[in-house]
Amino acid sequence: MNLPPLTQRFVLHFGEMGSRWGINRTVGQIYALLYVSAKPLNADEVGEALGFSRSNVSMGLKELQSWNLVRLIHQPNDRREYFQAPDDVWAIFRTLAAERRKREIDPTLSMLRDALMEQPSVAEDIHAQARMKQMHGFIELMTDWLDDVQKMDSATLASLMKMGSQVQKLLVMKDRVKQVFTGKPTLDLPISPHTEVSVDPLLDSGAEHGSV
Repeated sequence: MNLPPLTQRFVLHFGEMGSRWGINRTVGQIYALLYVSAKPLNADEVGEALGFSRSNVSMGLKELQSWNLVRLIHQPNDRREYFQAPDDVWAIFRTLAAERRKREIDPTLSMLRDALMEQPSVAEDIHAQARMKQMHGFIELMTDWLDDVQKMDSATLASLMKMGSQVQKLLVMKDRVKQVFTGKPTLDLPISPHTEVSVDPLLDSGAEHGSV
């Protein structure tokens, strides 16, 4: 590799992690290089920096394009193709979530929907279908959440993630209010007896940061 030490460490790490994310080592290293690069790179520059053959670089770039993780850039008076990774990490998160849903989650949902439409005739299949129904409900709940995430801009998504424990406080307060009126708690969230629960945790969040 022909890279500065810190950049090389980052690139090598992404190569190792690539297999855990469903991509090979070469693709992981190409993506990492493009992400930290200060300018778009062409295939020759990528190959020289990483020590990869032109064919491996070409295949890696095509795979990254299929994942929507790199953009094709055209430079004035230059016929070569240049590539750049988005610098918005939240956009990267949304892209990875959408692509993994399309490749992994949607086929599972389709199989579960088909299975739930069947009429099992033996006890083992009746039990299995009941478990499949639970899994189907959970996956649909998660995909609905992912759909909502896809609609958020990066600033909104970052704010949501920073809320952290404020979300738990809101759920606890909702449960306590419902218990007052119905006598039936709906949540069983762990909370310290010394924890202060505000009626509006969003106001608490603003107060902690000095806002009005």
